[in-house]
Amino acid sequence: MSDEIELTIVMPCLNEAETLARCIEKAHAGLAKAGVKGEVLIADNGSTDGSIEIAERLGARVEHVKAKGYGNALRGGFAAARGKWLMMGDSDDSYDFSNISGFVTKLREGYELVMGCRLPSGGGTIAPGAMPWKNRWLGNPTLSFLGRLFFKTPIHDFHCGMRAFSAAAWRKMDMKTTGMEFASEMVMKATIKGLRITEVPITLYKDGRNRPPHLKPWRDGWRHLRFMLIYSPKWLFLVPGIVLFLLGGLGMALTSFHAFGVGSVQFDVGTMLGAGLWMVLGVQLVSLAFFTKVFAVGEGLLNADQDFTNLFRRFNLERGLIVGLLTLLTGLALFLRALLVWKQAHFGVLDYADNLRRLIPAATLCTIGLQVMSASFYLSVLGLKTGNRTPPGSEGAGASRV
Repeated sequence: MSDEIELTIVMPCLNEAETLARCIEKAHAGLAKAGVKGEVLIADNGSTDGSIEIAERLGARVEHVKAKGYGNALRGGFAAARGKWLMMGDSDDSYDFSNISGFVTKLREGYELVMGCRLPSGGGTIAPGAMPWKNRWLGNPTLSFLGRLFFKTPIHDFHCGMRAFSAAAWRKMDMKTTGMEFASEMVMKATIKGLRITEVPITLYKDGRNRPPHLKPWRDGWRHLRFMLIYSPKWLFLVPGIVLFLLGGLGMALTSFHAFGVGSVQFDVGTMLGAGLWMVLGVQLVSLAFFTKVFAVGEGLLNADQDFTNLFRRFNLERGLIVGLLTLLTGLALFLRALLVWKQAHFGVLDYADNLRRLIPAATLCTIGLQVMSASFYLSVLGLKTGNRTPPGSEGAGASRV
């Protein structure tokens, strides 16, 4: 990396001859206006329309990236960049590279990731025709809200393609994706790694191409949401699991002694059976949340937040086994009670509903007890030291603590 270059503006390119020249010219003007020594680098992903020749003629450096995909093109560009700061933006003339002073100012203030914000909620502006209605009013606001909820990040526009960051921050983020999820992963990783993040309002303009954009809103929106959920076991498993368990417990309690009705709707042992299933599924999802979190922390994919660390300092194999065993014994006691009732009836036919009210809670508690005991053993296995990694809360606590 040369000390003479402060900022490298990286533009991914795949047959962008219609707009590339304007983007490069604006980028050169933006560097001069911001008073920063920089370069323009085109990360070409296999253009055949003359884009490469246009870039070279206008003084941009071209990096040929063979691996296909938006993320791969940017990766190749960042690897070839010479600046201590990196900036990315699409080469379709939807971003104004002549106005980058706000990004440079924030970088000079020490921020490690500076996001552009197109959405009005963050002070941005969307020019008429620049963004389809489903992206503007549904996709981007919803996904950005979920991103803030899941990861506690201050960013209003999770998917803005214009952003700047330090080369050191790029290395810290250790990006993995190669497709459109790249945009989400960067914000998520920056937040997880505790980098200093801010945003500056920008204007999104209608792109200058005559062909449709590469983006497919519904498909790519789902890919972004799926990726955020994978990195958030709390919202993927833990919260749904707790909700299911509580709703199932409520249904079990309301039907334990007799049927009850709400207007003309009657709830009886069928409801109890469904409630028991919800409780079992709830415990399973909560267990998956813990499994995922322990594994991800151990592999360095997620940080061990304070609540997580405190929980696993208190929780160990023995305590999990005790809780599971007590739950199992309670279920077995209910089975024994059901057996005694049957014996009193000389092992004959029992009232169908009353018998199920005894058997369903017993089966549910036995299943949950075995789940908790099995989960405790598995968490203990996940928490074992592997290589040089030490699971959170394991220091000085023995191999059974995760």
